[in-house]
Amino acid sequence: MEINLSQCFIAVDDHDKALAFYRDALGLEVRGDVGFEGMRWVTLGAPAQPDVSIVLEPPVADPNASPDDRRAMAELLAKGLLRAVIFATDDCDATFEHLRAAGADVLQEPVDQPYGVRDCAFRDPAGNMVRFSQAGRR
Repeated sequence: MEINLSQCFIAVDDHDKALAFYRDALGLEVRGDVGFEGMRWVTLGAPAQPDVSIVLEPPVADPNASPDDRRAMAELLAKGLLRAVIFATDDCDATFEHLRAAGADVLQEPVDQPYGVRDCAFRDPAGNMVRFSQAGRR
């Protein structure tokens, strides 16, 4: 039996701002853009990983959600508490400089971690933590 990652979901409150980060700054390709009942899902992925996708979804993907539920999710999203994603990179420092120059919100500059990676972190336009990890560093 073989199991592979296919998709992961990231909640965003503004798909156009999220596209400026994930597509324009990171270079992910848009694979789909679907609207349904006033909501939108955008699927992106790295060209080198055609079988793995990230789906940018609304914070509450339920047209019947209550105003209280929508408000609670919006508050969690604004605090950066809903999602995090970690990308692998072959050059953490170059990735950091590229994203910083693109205006991304820096959370952590590149640092060698005691568990063997060099990584850095940003917030996407919705507040989600996005980390970039370079393996093989001690």
